[in-house]
Amino acid sequence: MGNTDLVFTGTVTGVECTRRVPIPPSRPFLETFRANLKETFFPDDPLRQFKHEKCSRRLILGLQYFLPILQWAPTYSFNFFKSDLIAGITIASLAIPQGISYAKLANLPPILGLYSSFVPPLVYAMMGSSRDLAVGTVAVASLLIASMLGKEVSASKNPGLYLHLAFTATFFAGFFQAALGLLRLGFIVDFLSHATIVGFMGGAATVVCLQQLKGMLGLEHFTTATDLVSVMESVFSQTHQWRWESVVLGCSFLFFLLLTRFLSKRKPKFFWVSAAAPLTSVILGSLLVYLTHAENHGVQVIGYLKKGLNPPSATSLNFSSPYMMVALKTGIVTGIIALAEGIAVGRSFAMFKNYHIDGNKEMIAIGMMNIAGSLTSCYLTTGPFSRSAVNYNAGCKTAMSNVVMATAVMFTLLFLTPLFHYTPLVVLSSIIIAAMLGLIDYEAAIHLWQVDKVDFFVCLGAYLGVVFGSVEIGLVIAVAISILRVLLFVARPRTTVLGNIPNSMVYRRMDQYPVAQSVPGLFVLHIDAPIYFANASYLRERISRWIDEEEDKLKSKGETSLQYVILDLGAVSSIDTSGISMLEEVKKSVDRRGLQLVLANPGSEIMKKLDKSKVLETIGQEWIFLTVGEAVAACNFILHTCKPGAVTDSVGVDDNIV
Repeated sequence: MGNTDLVFTGTVTGVECTRRVPIPPSRPFLETFRANLKETFFPDDPLRQFKHEKCSRRLILGLQYFLPILQWAPTYSFNFFKSDLIAGITIASLAIPQGISYAKLANLPPILGLYSSFVPPLVYAMMGSSRDLAVGTVAVASLLIASMLGKEVSASKNPGLYLHLAFTATFFAGFFQAALGLLRLGFIVDFLSHATIVGFMGGAATVVCLQQLKGMLGLEHFTTATDLVSVMESVFSQTHQWRWESVVLGCSFLFFLLLTRFLSKRKPKFFWVSAAAPLTSVILGSLLVYLTHAENHGVQVIGYLKKGLNPPSATSLNFSSPYMMVALKTGIVTGIIALAEGIAVGRSFAMFKNYHIDGNKEMIAIGMMNIAGSLTSCYLTTGPFSRSAVNYNAGCKTAMSNVVMATAVMFTLLFLTPLFHYTPLVVLSSIIIAAMLGLIDYEAAIHLWQVDKVDFFVCLGAYLGVVFGSVEIGLVIAVAISILRVLLFVARPRTTVLGNIPNSMVYRRMDQYPVAQSVPGLFVLHIDAPIYFANASYLRERISRWIDEEEDKLKSKGETSLQYVILDLGAVSSIDTSGISMLEEVKKSVDRRGLQLVLANPGSEIMKKLDKSKVLETIGQEWIFLTVGEAVAACNFILHTCKPGAVTDSVGVDDNIV
């Protein structure tokens, strides 16, 4: 046998049947390895734009690849700027109160929320490929930072060290994110499935809302734990310290925020009402406290905010051994969550506007903006859905809207920070709760239950893990369940019985098509996955059990005994040596039963490995067919014209057949 197409000629009682199954030509190992490597890490072929270009042009294209602003800035128009100006001012009105609120959630100084809405958006505007992503801090990452760092260092007892570790964790997150993008390892983020993200985000949003009970009730002391039981215990053990002023103020502003969101959903053209509501709440709350001196009656306020732009923080990064590991762990976990959210949001809005974003390029952009942020007194940022949705609805055209937002935040840092002195913390709690309620996507959970029960339980496991354990436990449970499901798909592939659709040569699953009929004396089995060491033993046992069940069924009905077992390998995209050994063992097992093993529709890799392992000779070249229909027709012909095995085979090689 050579690396040519084979023509198998089997002569049965004078009738000649021709089947052609090509064996692909062998390729050098390095060429195959290079092709597999390219398909794994460069499926989008990012280098194709550099082909057949001059060196100067390649340099320009390379700069545009890493700095997309060089691609759209030369054609930027005044009409685009008007749209981006409106969108930028709109998202700034949301970014300022949210930034302050989320910084408090992370147990960091409130001013860091404004710092983080100034530098990172400028970096992303230069390096990001999404036109709609609005950069800023997010609640889930803020909660993770507070939870993971708070276990090692107290933010109240040692605020300086805690702040330095937050910067260090942000640096590690950015470095990890950029490295994933540069090394083309973005597929790692895909292990966070949609069901996992829905459950995790819903659980984290629930935990964040529970944490805001401290501000809503005006409590000074509160548990650092995030699980439901600890929070409820902390709340109801301090009923004598509840402040009715905070409760009334908080509930009033929460009602106002939810009402504006409801109106914006009912009338999408009034999206700006919901977008401006948080800043309106901050202004009204500050005026109310200032005029009534509510801070003297138990209503806690933000207090002094330092004026000025971001101070450098490169010297604040802490790489000392006692705390470096906790900063590294926090950075990696928060970095993955931030990537998953930012890329998912960017792709969603890109789909709406019919343009493409490069996931690996986005990872580099998000990573670089977090590295820059860690050096300029910022903590972790990404593209939150709520802010990006406002940016999209406001009619943004390019990433220039992030520059406008950063400019507005810069103006606030330089001149307006004293105005936030009297902002009540309860208003910030209301803003956070209102934002988090939108992350509890119960409709998606219901949809998962209706479509895929396993995905629903993945979602539920992630949610319960976060709510009753901790954010880290919920994340571990969610990822573990997702990976376990992938492993189960690999280790326990689906095998189904095929039947013939009447009056056709089509064979389909009998459990799906009631009209499909089995062929007397033949048993057609479809393997629905690649065959690896992880599932080879299972497939061998499952095929044997299928044959046992089929023979028992035929005996009980008194029908024609089984003569041929046809394996449809059309869905088997790849096979390893364990899989080859499994096929050889199945062949021996079938022979012992007095049956004939037939293979249908094997792929190129299957044929190549069967040929090199000599298993092709063991099975018999004459028992390999292009399609299930041809295999059944040939077996049926032999079954009705002569005894099985009464075939004299001659193998001819025709190098001219393609």
